[in-house]
Order: sequence, then C-alpha cells, then structure tokens
Amino acid sequence: MVTIFERQNSIMNRFIAQMRDVNVQGDSMRFRRNLERVGEIMAYEISKTMHYKQTLVETPLGEAEVMMPDEDIVIATILRAGLPFHQGFLNYFDNAQNAFVSAYRKYSKDNSFNIKVEYISTCELSGKTLIIVDPMLATGSSLVLTYQALIEKAGMPSYTHIATIIASQEGLEYARKHFSAQNTSIWCGTVDAEMTVKSYIVPGLGDVGDLAYGEKM
Repeated sequence: MVTIFERQNSIMNRFIAQMRDVNVQGDSMRFRRNLERVGEIMAYEISKTMHYKQTLVETPLGEAEVMMPDEDIVIATILRAGLPFHQGFLNYFDNAQNAFVSAYRKYSKDNSFNIKVEYISTCELSGKTLIIVDPMLATGSSLVLTYQALIEKAGMPSYTHIATIIASQEGLEYARKHFSAQNTSIWCGTVDAEMTVKSYIVPGLGDVGDLAYGEKM
C-alpha cells in the first residue's frame, strides 16, 4: 500500500511548503519543527491502520472502555537528517522502542556512489511493527540497505511502515518493487519527478541534515 498525502489537501502541505521555501529555510528551528510536525501527522494516520484491543481504564467515578493500540512498535531512522522527523513519530508513539542507523553516500569521481552503513543501534525486531522514517527518498538505496541491515541484526518484523516526506518517482518505484512481496506500507508527503546527476531530488528542498543542524565538512 502506498499513501501520498499531497493528493488530499491538509495542513501538512503548509509545513512541506515552508521546508521547501528558500526564504524560510534559514530558520533552522522552524525547519526542525516542521519535520517534527509532519512526523506527528503521519504517525496519527499510521495509527489508524493498526490493531487495537479493548481496555478498561479506571476513572475517579468508575471504569471506561477504551480501544488501545495493540502493537509492539519500533521507530527507526537514519542519522542525522531523520532525527527531527523521528521525534515527531515518537511524540505520538511515545512508548515505542527506537533504532538508529548511520549510513552515508560514498561518492566516486564520476558522481556514482555506494551506500555505507557504519553503525546500528536497535532492539529485537522479530514479530514487531517497524516504522522506518527517512525525510527524503531519493534513489531508495539507503532505505533498502537500512532495512536489510536492521533485519540481519535484529530479526524480521511482522509489519513495516516506510515514512518519507519527499520521494522521487524513481525512489518510490524502487521501494515499491523491493517491498512488494512483504507486509509493508509506504507513506509519502509528496512525490517529485526528477533527480540531479548526484541523485538529489528536484525540486526537493536541499540537504535536510544541513538545514536542520548546520553544514558539515
């Protein structure tokens, strides 16, 4: 299942527009907060698809029957760009466990690159609901390698949600192809048609990590 949020108007469009806008991007605090806000909206929408169980809650005057989420959730992100987006999900799935992956592009002189995964911190994933949150889905290679590294280290989740804010059409198709035979849903804020020769999404919004935390060397 693929959900593209821009196909139905919502306040999310405003947050994504501000992240794209070069006249707003200089405010790194607002940029981080908008990443977080989009994460909160997506977490709410994803929560609607989950399993629930009836639970009794004791109040000062009696008992209330409440339908409560009944899934063991793990939120995973790729350092560093994904951290504010991750926090948005954690604001809503506040009792979730968490996983972190360090991955980066190693470029060659011809602008080709390989994805290098250097660090993984995760709990056991077997039988749990995994939510991988990554703001930008360009080629899809980082996403797939991150998923493979997580399951090799920690086991196979029962269901996986992929959440991204801006995807390229190519990256979305790559992800759909890779995850087509698995229990997976993909959630995108919006989809852009093009990428540069260095595989940056166009029009995109630039480098998320730099805009959120400052330029790197």
